Amino acid sequence: MSAGQRRRSIPDLRHLEYFVSVVDEGSFTKAAMKAYVAQSGVSAQIRRLERELGGGDLLDRTGTTVRPTAVGEAVLPYARAALAAVREAQLVIDEMVGLVRGRLVIGSIGSRRVNIAELLAGFHRTYPAVDITLTEADSLSLEERLLTGSMDAAIVSRGRDRPSGLAYQDLVDDEIAGAVCADDSLVGLANIDIDALRDRDIVTLQPGAGTRSRFEAACKKAGFTPRIRFEVSDPAVVAELAAHGLGLAILPASFATSVDALHCFTIGEPPLRAQVALAWRDAPGSPASRALLAYARSVYDQTLIFSLQP
Repeated sequence: MSAGQRRRSIPDLRHLEYFVSVVDEGSFTKAAMKAYVAQSGVSAQIRRLERELGGGDLLDRTGTTVRPTAVGEAVLPYARAALAAVREAQLVIDEMVGLVRGRLVIGSIGSRRVNIAELLAGFHRTYPAVDITLTEADSLSLEERLLTGSMDAAIVSRGRDRPSGLAYQDLVDDEIAGAVCADDSLVGLANIDIDALRDRDIVTLQPGAGTRSRFEAACKKAGFTPRIRFEVSDPAVVAELAAHGLGLAILPASFATSVDALHCFTIGEPPLRAQVALAWRDAPGSPASRALLAYARSVYDQTLIFSLQP
């Protein structure tokens, strides 16, 4: 048998993983750090992959950013497909033997009504083979990541219309509070009409937060646009700005009432409310993601959860 007729060896999956990772990261160093291996090891394995595939360079190593060559571009979709097929096969096997493992990317807003650390700690004790990555952002950003498939589940505040393609399980219900410093004219009131906020400076969370979206929608319905003076990502900073007299804070009541320096009141009748919910992509998920959803339902008050679902 001639050299041209010799059967080529099938590339190792680890070689394909390194190749895809270097392309995605644009760097051997970053790919090595992500895999917790030495950079020289990644380079050597990709060289071996290039030899196994016939000797052509898969990566252009000459620039500051590593990019696939024309050959690499041709190989890349097949490498991704091969890795995806193996992952899918593993999920099928896991389902058949009842094993839950894998990786979950979880997002959360900064809500005090849902103890995300306690939730994930309990889940990890029950399913120790599942690796969890947690990130914090506003509700809109988290929902966008869910829709793209880059996140498995998220704790969000439902203050706007529900995006198509997502499912929600309400966990807790919270009033939206107005909060002012001790010498404000509104101190002593338990509830105010939303029209009373027409000419007030407002301190609130950044666009994308459910509480803010619900408040702005109520203002629009009342015929005015709120005068936002400060918008920040951290509810603690919102509270601090209001406590120093820089505006009227709009916050979840569960958070606002915990700040001693603020006087809090509900807004409107019935009072404005927002739900904190577990959200996920409305499509078949991995065994790990399904296990998380089932665990979350078991942790929170079942009566509240199911009475609030759509």
